[in-house]
Amino acid sequence: MRFVAGLDGGGTKTAVTIADDQGRVVHSFTSGGMNYNGQDEGSVRHNLQEIVDTIGSVCGGLDYCVQICIGAAGVSNPTVTARLEATIRACGYHGDLLILGDQETALSGAHGRPYGIILIAGTGSICYGKNEFGDVHRSGGYGHLIDDEGSGYSIGRDLISAVVRANDGRAPETVITEMVYRQLNMSTIAEMIGFVYDARTHKKDIAALAPILSEACLLGDQAALGIAHRSADSLFELVIPVAEKLSLQEGALAMAGSVLLKNHFVQTALVDMLQEKYPKLQCITPKQDASVGAVLMALERLNRAI
Repeated sequence: MRFVAGLDGGGTKTAVTIADDQGRVVHSFTSGGMNYNGQDEGSVRHNLQEIVDTIGSVCGGLDYCVQICIGAAGVSNPTVTARLEATIRACGYHGDLLILGDQETALSGAHGRPYGIILIAGTGSICYGKNEFGDVHRSGGYGHLIDDEGSGYSIGRDLISAVVRANDGRAPETVITEMVYRQLNMSTIAEMIGFVYDARTHKKDIAALAPILSEACLLGDQAALGIAHRSADSLFELVIPVAEKLSLQEGALAMAGSVLLKNHFVQTALVDMLQEKYPKLQCITPKQDASVGAVLMALERLNRAI
């Protein structure tokens, strides 16, 4: 029996799905993150070794795993692919290896096929599409320093901005202030600014504030409702160039990531915008996760090689 494995590698965790060569899933598990852009080399190596060892154990030996497909965050950094491959090889895996951007494997899992559009708004944000002719286009996904509008990080940053603007008197008082202070276990602007600019504070720490937005919107807070609308508008902007360049104005768009799946206000506003511009484009939730999408791509590559 031969096996394939699909990895959905992020900054905080990696989801792994193992299937036989007929596509039957035999095991799924979660391990630590594997994003070289936000983690040290040692922790990535440790996590990958654990993953490779588990794959070997499940398959009855690494030689029986003939294809691994990795959908990884951060591979737009050209050094990451080479480092990932070198580390996987050093961990003992010598079979066929395919390393892609996690948006590609997410698309495959979301639609159950290698074409369509996926919009992801989690810690970061990106829209990615592929048509039946094999043409691809991406919009966004260039990191929180210059991009990622509409993402969890962007929302967290805007919530903090709302607090300081209300404190200065540039904007009316908002319930966001008390909510942010409560989550951060702080009570002053000085403490919050110290947290924001502390070298130990990462983008995921800012993004962790994003769920506050739903709570504040439910209370009718105008600052929160404004953030939700701007976030939806930013995500809408990501979709347009992908749909237009690939002629995918009809069919299905998969919405993924915590912002789109958990924030009703952002999701509803976005769907309304999309329905007005593209009435024949249906918004759907992903059929399967990105690790299963990676398995599908591994199987496709395996079958092409036969």
